[in-house]
Parts: sequence; C-alpha cells; structure tokens
Amino acid sequence: MTLTRGLLTSLSVLALAACAAGPDFAAPNPPAASSGPFLSAHGPKVALAPVPQDWWRLYDDPVLDTLVADALLANTDVRVAVANIERARAGLRGSRSGRLPQASLGAGANYGRTTDAQRAAGVGSTDWAFDGGIDVGYELDLFGRVTRDIEAAQGDLAAAVADADAVRVMVVADTTRAYADAASAAARLTVAMRVVDLLDRSLSLTQRRRDAGLATGLDVAQIAALREQRAALVPLIQADRQAALFRLATLTGRPPADLPPIAGTRAVPLAVTSAIPVGDGAQLLARRPDVRAAERRLAAATARIGVATADLYPRVMLGGSAGATAATVADLFTGGAVRWLLGSLLSWNVNQEPARARIAAAEADTQARLAAFDGAVLQSLEETEVALSNYARSLERRQALQAARDQAARAAEIASAQQREGAVDALRQLDVQRTYSEAEAALADQDADVSRRQIDLFRALGGGWSA
Repeated sequence: MTLTRGLLTSLSVLALAACAAGPDFAAPNPPAASSGPFLSAHGPKVALAPVPQDWWRLYDDPVLDTLVADALLANTDVRVAVANIERARAGLRGSRSGRLPQASLGAGANYGRTTDAQRAAGVGSTDWAFDGGIDVGYELDLFGRVTRDIEAAQGDLAAAVADADAVRVMVVADTTRAYADAASAAARLTVAMRVVDLLDRSLSLTQRRRDAGLATGLDVAQIAALREQRAALVPLIQADRQAALFRLATLTGRPPADLPPIAGTRAVPLAVTSAIPVGDGAQLLARRPDVRAAERRLAAATARIGVATADLYPRVMLGGSAGATAATVADLFTGGAVRWLLGSLLSWNVNQEPARARIAAAEADTQARLAAFDGAVLQSLEETEVALSNYARSLERRQALQAARDQAARAAEIASAQQREGAVDALRQLDVQRTYSEAEAALADQDADVSRRQIDLFRALGGGWSA
C-alpha cells in the first residue's frame, strides 16, 4: 500500500510539472486587403451573396445533378483522396497509442542443466524449464513529445480532409464542364450544319445561274470553297462533343460504353442566367480547401518542432514485470517460482547535436509551410480575380455578338420580304441568310465560352462544396 501510494504521488507531481516543448501553433493572419470585396466583382451578373454549397444546382438540370452525384461517389481521384484520409486517420491512431501503457507477453521453454543456486523449487539439475511473464511500461509525457506528435497527426488528418475537398471541387467542376461542353458542341453542331445547308443551296443556285450565263465559274468556285471550309468544321465539332462525353464517362467512374445516353441529349448551352453569388475575400479564404490544407500542414509542422525539442530532455519510463518459472507448464500457474518487479527508467542522450539538427530541420520546414500558406492565399485571390474578369469580358463579348446576330436576323427578314417582292434575287437572299447563320454560329461559340468561364469562376471560388 505504501509503495502504491508513493507511485501515485510521484505520478501526480510529474504530471503537474509536465509541459509541451516547442511553440504553440497560432493561425497566421492573411493580409487585411484580402478580406474585402473582389476588385472584379461588379456588374449585374455577380452578387455578393455567399456561394451555395451545391452550386451546380443553379443550372437547374436534373441530369447534371445525377452525373455530379455519380462522380462524387465513383470518381477514381475521389477514391484516392478518401484512401489518403484513412491513412492519415490510421497515423493519428498510432500517435494516440503513445498515451497508453505498452504491454508484452512472453513465454519460453528450454532443456538443460542448471546449478543448485539457479534451480527453482521442484526442478531437477537436468530437466525442462518453462518460463512465462508479462512486462508493462508507460512513458511519462513530461515534455509533451507524445502530445506534440498527436497534434502533428491531427494536422495531417485535417490536411488530408481538405485535400479530399479540393479533389471534390475539381471533380464537380470538371464534370459540369464536360457536360456543358457536350451540350455546347451539340448546339454548335446544329448551327454549323445549317450554315453548310445554306451554302449547298447557294452553290446549287449559282451553278444554275452559271449554266444560264448569269454567273461565272469563279463565282461557283468561291462558293464551293466556302462550303467546304464550313463543312470541315462539322467533324471537329463532332469530335469535341464525343471527347466531352468520353471525359464525362471517366469522371463518373464509367467506361465510355456505360455512359447513360441521356447524358448527351442536351443541345442547349449550359448557363446560369441569374447573378452568380461570389461572396468576398474572407469567405473565399475560409472556403477554399487548398488554403485550409496549407494552414493545417503549417500546424502539423509547428507541432513537429515540439516533437524534436522534446528529444533534448530526458525520457522517464515507469514499468513493471511479473512472471514465473516451473518444471511444467501447469506449475507456472500453481507452484512455480514467482517473480515481480516495479521500477522506473530515465534515459537522456548526452549528445544533443542530432536533436538540435532535427529542431533546425523542423523549424525550416515550418517556414516553408508558412510560405506555402501565404502562396495559397495569394493564388486563391489571383485565380478568383482572373476568373471574375474573364467572366465579365466573356459576357461583354457575348452581348456584342448577340447584337450582331439580332441585326443579321433583321437583315434576313428584310431580304426575305424584298425577295418576295422581286427587289432582290434568291442568291442575295441566301447570302443574307448565311450571314445570319454565321452570326448564330459565333454566338453559339461564345455561349460555350460563357459556360466555361462560369464554371472556372465557381472552381476559383472553392466550388462552395462541403460535406
């Protein structure tokens, strides 16, 4: 009882004296200017409201919702990221085990001759001897080595979770873009084939006029060359559409043959017609997974300074063992010679240069992680400003192209009316219609660009995705 009371008293005193070596982590503060509104967030097509979690639902397309859900479940990059989380979680369990007593069981048997002084009761001078016992040891975390190691493992786990979020943001954006590219290509293909059809009609009419002496072979050759140029665009657009669908299959964890046919039925460009919510810089930095991952890696590196610093101080182990030796296995539990031992062990490496080298390396790693965090903050702001600017310029170009398309449509209406009245011939009327179709083709290309710019903006904003 006296021994037990003494051990408990010693443990209490040591626990009160314990402290965690190394610096405590303090989250770095990003520049004050990074928390305000974005410089490029102006105009009617952006709003300062927070980014919604499931931003792709703003497109109001059930097929896209299903494809995104499939990608989040089956995408191979997501599966790799989830496996990395499990590995980090296992590392944390291993670090936490340092707080638990370590125990080991041992048993052995040997045959030989022993002296009288070494023989246990009932054991002959030449006989079998059986031995069994248990050893228990516990490290007193006086200087926080185990505590800091747990903190580092917690930082690694949080960084792995943030990395997985970043992968999900990328996968959602890539899936949405592949679906948008397929839809835009279908719309562009419709317009391109309409242009080729109009050129076919113009070519046929010009050939008849040449036969009647009203046009020359040069006129026919010029229209034929233009027709072939426009026809050459059709297989390129078809290839773009197929590539987008194949990419969509890979993103959703399917071979191309297993992609549902409904995924390729949309022929209208994908676009959010309302103002896109973008929030501000403070919300961006809190939402971006890469910024969170960089901050957690900095925390882990800071904790590892403490792990290395603790090696400058002694380690204290409390331990005990108990066992027995007997002539038979049964006697181990009944009549064997029993032994037990309680004690402590202090170890201290006098040569501290290796420990100081590890501290210097950990401090350098922490400085690198701090620089990486600052870089992630700056990169997130840059990407968002660039995406906002590109989106605004894309909308301006679309507005100009839409005005041109509207004027071409007006010209086509006038030409049709004049052709019915005999004021212009059929060839002139077809040429005006072709100009209108060319304007539609340019607008369809720009609609595809607007879709891509919107998705790039959502990606830069951190996707708004959260578990």
